[in-house]
Amino acid sequence: MLETLLLNFLFLLFPVLFVLIFFENRPYSYSRKIIVLLSAVTMLLCIAKPIQLEMGFIFDLRYIPFIIVALFGGYRNVLPLYLILNIYRFYIGGEGTMHSFLFSTVVLILVPSFSDRFLKLSSKARIIWATVISFFTMGCYLVVLSMLVESLDHQFWVLTLDAVATHVVVMSILMILLERIITNLKNRDRILQSERLNVVSELAASVSHEIRNPLTVTSGFLQLLNKSANLTQEQQGYVELSLQELNRAEKIVSDYLSFAKPQSENMVHSNMKAEAEYTKNIIMPYATIHKVDVKFSFSNTLIKCYDRNQIQQCLINLYKNGIEAMKEKEGGTLLIDISEKKHNIIISIQDTGIGMTKEEISRLGKPYYSTKEEGTGLGMLMVYSTINKVKGVIEVESEKGKGTTFLITIPT
Repeated sequence: MLETLLLNFLFLLFPVLFVLIFFENRPYSYSRKIIVLLSAVTMLLCIAKPIQLEMGFIFDLRYIPFIIVALFGGYRNVLPLYLILNIYRFYIGGEGTMHSFLFSTVVLILVPSFSDRFLKLSSKARIIWATVISFFTMGCYLVVLSMLVESLDHQFWVLTLDAVATHVVVMSILMILLERIITNLKNRDRILQSERLNVVSELAASVSHEIRNPLTVTSGFLQLLNKSANLTQEQQGYVELSLQELNRAEKIVSDYLSFAKPQSENMVHSNMKAEAEYTKNIIMPYATIHKVDVKFSFSNTLIKCYDRNQIQQCLINLYKNGIEAMKEKEGGTLLIDISEKKHNIIISIQDTGIGMTKEEISRLGKPYYSTKEEGTGLGMLMVYSTINKVKGVIEVESEKGKGTTFLITIPT
């Protein structure tokens, strides 16, 4: 029994370790397909190699990968597992085939419905709830089985104890391992992003001023040349085009300058109320033009030290992106809420725009990546840089066609 149990546990570890070693840097959609495929293989192996008790009863761990995929992936990802599970179970045949089909159907209907709420829980809470769900799933299965057994003797209770204990312990171990891996991956991405932003900040400070000086001189001479009466209309058009391109270059340089370290003359100790209201008033005309209704609420008393100009630009960039995401829908609602939770300032910016895929979310804040055709990506890079300087964290929730929420947590 112990050897079979360890073998089943190895089956369950296989998808996690395989994806972690070979596919952790692949796009989300690709990794998701691999995880579902490997979970299906694991489930079939658990059925093929069940745990046999000395008194003749057998049970397996097929529902552990099933429940994990259902909780993390929802209906879309667990449905293939449900089909594969029942096709294989009908292929094997024997007593209990129909019972397995009915029970797996109930699990399919109920467990994935908790997926959205499950993903919003803390790491510790997810471990607890996954273990509890596994306990109740196996408990319900055994209750149904008890109704079919003629007499509930000692052997049945031994089966019940072994099955429930095994599922609870194995699920707990797997969830602890999964949550640790997820935490490590997030920390690694956060460190890489922080290093990337520091490099950009240093380059911005050292290069942008040097570029701006010749741009200013060139722009000045072109403006003088444009006033000359000796220029033909065609030449004047060339000069105006050059000035436009210089202005565009100046804007890009200004964006880079915003990555520089916070300036002492701009540093303030505040609860961000002045900056929040100022940026809201700045963005209102832009929102009106695009038929966007702005709803603003502020309830923060916590004080934080920050660069006023950078925080203002950060908020403006986020507001503007939210409004532009609603262009295609010809209007919408931008919800801005700044509050406090424990010792953290919480900034929530929610739009009802076109939304983003998980791949697009994962690339936010990367240099030169933008979801807009005309965008340079510097705006979001500046947002991540500013929040990184105040030791904050940005979480993004989005659904294609429904909208996006930026949740910023700044410790005080």
